[in-house]
Amino acid sequence: MERKTPLYEEHVALGGKIVPFAGWLLPVQYSGVIAEHMAVREKCGLFDVSHMGELLLKGPGSIANLNHLLTNDYTSMEIGQARYSPMCNENGGCVDDLIVYKKAEDDYFIVVNAANKDKDYAWMKEHLLEGAELSDASDDYAQLALQGPKAEEILKKVADAADIPQGYYTANFDRKIQGMDVIISRTGYTGEDGFEIYLSPADAPRLWNLLLEAGKEEGLIPCGLGARDTLRLEAAMPLYGHEMNDEISPREAGLGIFVKMKKEDFIGKAALVERGKPTIKRVGLKVTGRGILREHQPVLLNGQEIGHTTSGTFCPYLSQPVAMALIPKEYSEVGTALEVDVRGRKVPVEVIPLPFYKRQS
Repeated sequence: MERKTPLYEEHVALGGKIVPFAGWLLPVQYSGVIAEHMAVREKCGLFDVSHMGELLLKGPGSIANLNHLLTNDYTSMEIGQARYSPMCNENGGCVDDLIVYKKAEDDYFIVVNAANKDKDYAWMKEHLLEGAELSDASDDYAQLALQGPKAEEILKKVADAADIPQGYYTANFDRKIQGMDVIISRTGYTGEDGFEIYLSPADAPRLWNLLLEAGKEEGLIPCGLGARDTLRLEAAMPLYGHEMNDEISPREAGLGIFVKMKKEDFIGKAALVERGKPTIKRVGLKVTGRGILREHQPVLLNGQEIGHTTSGTFCPYLSQPVAMALIPKEYSEVGTALEVDVRGRKVPVEVIPLPFYKRQS
C-alpha cells in the first residue's frame, strides 16, 4: 500500500493528479507538465520531494566509511558542503547515486533516492566499517524543492538572508523559517538555481502554503513528478534505473568525474580497473525525423542495434524531442547520424552534446 507524504491533502486541494510512485502517492501534475516545466525555467516551481530518503552517518570513522562506500572523495569536505557520488557494487555497477552533506565534524546527512532508500540503507549497513553509526531518519523529514531563477527572491521573503546558502552545493543546518526548524540546501534536480528545504513533516504544509503565497507575484506554481522528470532530462541529469543500474558503471554513465580512482580503495574500484576504459558512452540524441523517443528503445546503425535509449521525451523549453542513450564509444562523435526503433518505426536521430540545456549563471 502506497504511503502519503505530509503534503498529500495540499496536493488534492490544489487539484494535483495523484499517481503511485516509488511506494508513495504523489502529484504527477497540476496545471500541466509543459506549464510547470516552463515556470521552473523562467520563474519558479515548488515540488514535494518528501519521498526522498535521509540517512545519518556519525562517528570518528565517518570519512573512512564514506570513502569506502562511495566513489567520490570526502577527505577534504568542509562543514556546510554537499557532495554528489555514485555508490558502486563489487562488480563496478551502480547501487545508486546520492548526496552527502557535512553537518559537523564526524556528522553527515545523506540523501538517497526514494525508490532505493531501503536497498541503499541495507547495502551501507552491510558494508559499514568500524567507527561510525548509520541510521535511517527518513520519517523525521519532509522535503520541499523551490526551483527556478526567482527561487532566491521568493525565499528571501520568508527566511533571513543570512540563513540562505550562497554557494551551489552548500547547505545551512539548524536554521529557522518563521519559527520552523529547517535545513536549507542550494541544490536541485532541475538544472536551475534553487533550494531544497528539509523540515519536520508536521511543519511541511505550513511552509508549502507560506512559499506559494510569498511567490505569487513571481509566478511560483506547484509542480509534479512529470515536470521534475522533463526538467532533469533536459538538463541531462542521470536517473537511477535509466542512465545507471547494477550493471552500468558510473564511468559508462558519464559520471567519471565523480569516480576518484586515485583513492586508496572503494567498493567496486578493482572491478572498474579490470573493466578498463569504458567502451560505451552516454550521449545525447536529437530527433531529425519525426517522433518522440522514450526509454529502452533500440539505437540502430545501418539497421543493426548498437545500443539503447535510457531516457527520452519532448523537452518543452528546447521545443524538441531528445533522448539520452548508451552506445559504443566509436559511434559517439557529435553529428553522427543514427536511428531509433520507436515501436517498429525507424526514427532518424543525430548525436548532440550533453547537457541539452544549461542555465546562464
